[in-house]
Amino acid sequence: MPMETLLALILAIFVVAFLYSSVGHAGASGYIAVMGLASLSPAMIKPSALVLNVLVASIGSWQFYRAGHFRWRLFWPFALLSIPMAFLGGAIALPTHWFKILVGVVLLLSAANFLWRPGDDEPRAEPSLPVALGAGGVLGLFAGLTGTGGGIFLTPLMLLMRWARTKQVAATSALFILVNSLAGLAGNATAARTIPALVWPLAAAALVGGTLGSHLGSKRLPPVAIKRLLAVVLVIAGLHLLRSA
Repeated sequence: MPMETLLALILAIFVVAFLYSSVGHAGASGYIAVMGLASLSPAMIKPSALVLNVLVASIGSWQFYRAGHFRWRLFWPFALLSIPMAFLGGAIALPTHWFKILVGVVLLLSAANFLWRPGDDEPRAEPSLPVALGAGGVLGLFAGLTGTGGGIFLTPLMLLMRWARTKQVAATSALFILVNSLAGLAGNATAARTIPALVWPLAAAALVGGTLGSHLGSKRLPPVAIKRLLAVVLVIAGLHLLRSA
C-alpha cells in the first residue's frame, strides 16, 4: 500500500474512533466503511475491524460502568448465546460478493440508527429470558459474520422495544460489542490464523481517537451533528459496497 494511502487510512480511522466514541459507539461500521472505500479485501477488513472494535469498546465499557449505567441482569441473557455464535460467525469466511452485500446492508442500517431518535426514554419492561437469549444468539452470529460487535443491531432493538433507558442500553451495548468482538476475533483466528500487519498502526490510531473521543468529544461536540455526519459517511460506503458486489 502506498504511504500516502496508509497515512490517509490511519487518519480516517482516528477520526472514526473519535466520533463514534463521542456518541457511545465502538465504531466497527465506520472502520469497515473507510476500509471498504480504500478497497481492502474482506480478509483484511473483518479481523482489522474486530481488533479496532475491541480497543474502543473496552474504553466505552469501562466508562459506562464507572458512571453507574451498567446492569448485569440486563446484559448477561443477551451475551450468553451471542459469544459462541459470534465465534462461529467469525470463523466463517463469506465469499466476497456476499460479504459486500451483507456489510453494505449493515452500513445502511447503521446510518438509519444514527438518524433515528426514540421519543420516549421510559422503559416498559426488561425482556423475558427466552427472548433475550434468542436475540443475543442471532445478533452474535451477525456480529461475527460482518466483523462488527453487534451493537448496531442490539441498540436499536432495545430502544425500539423500550427494554431499558437510553444510557443503560448504551452500557449494555458497549460490553456486548466488546465480548462479541473478542469472540469473533477468536473465531476468525481459527480460520485465518493471522491478523493483517496493517491493523497495528490502525489500532494505535483507534486507541488514541477512542480515548480522546470518550473523554472530550461527548462533552464538547454536538452529538446530533456528529450522528448526522456519520450517517452520511455510512450511506456512501454502504451504497459503494452494494454497487461493487
